[in-house]
Amino acid sequence: MSTKEQVLEEVKIEELLNGENVIVLYNDDVNTFDHVIETLVRVCNHEPLQAEQCAMLVHYKGKCDVKTGGYKELVPICSALLDAGLSAEIE
Repeated sequence: MSTKEQVLEEVKIEELLNGENVIVLYNDDVNTFDHVIETLVRVCNHEPLQAEQCAMLVHYKGKCDVKTGGYKELVPICSALLDAGLSAEIE
């Protein structure tokens, strides 16, 4: 096993032990900046500036981590983002 593979395996094990997951928001050609920002403020409890920065990152980079936490905590948040028409998933 190479050193790189060993480090990746250790990281994955650590992530499982910590129980930290992340909601990733993806870019789309449908939603407006205002809708994305308002949804992040409402659903993820972002401050308006934080939501705006996430929206910009999604637009220019294609995706952005918007919320971290335990899987059970993130499921309803991700569902609310999806219900609002945004593209998101838990990783």
